[in-house]
Amino acid sequence: MAIGVYFSGQSLTAERYAEVIRQLEAAGAPSPRGRLYHAAFGDPNDLQVFDVWDSQADFEAFGAVLMPILTKSGATPAEPQIAPIHNIIQP
Repeated sequence: MAIGVYFSGQSLTAERYAEVIRQLEAAGAPSPRGRLYHAAFGDPNDLQVFDVWDSQADFEAFGAVLMPILTKSGATPAEPQIAPIHNIIQP
């Protein structure tokens, strides 16, 4: 079952976000297995992130790569809000 994962309050600036993306690319994980959708949005001084994942297992596997990178970047990893996806509408 697909899940939605929402992160807020991470001290994630646009600059830190760009650095995290660069490090994920360097680690070979810019598009992790099972992530169907990714969006970063909001105030450039405090971005929020929303992802849709195929499964909880895929999300957790990516966390093993992401969390050390987030910590190294100076972001404060927040506890995500996770919920089952009811419906996705694509154009």
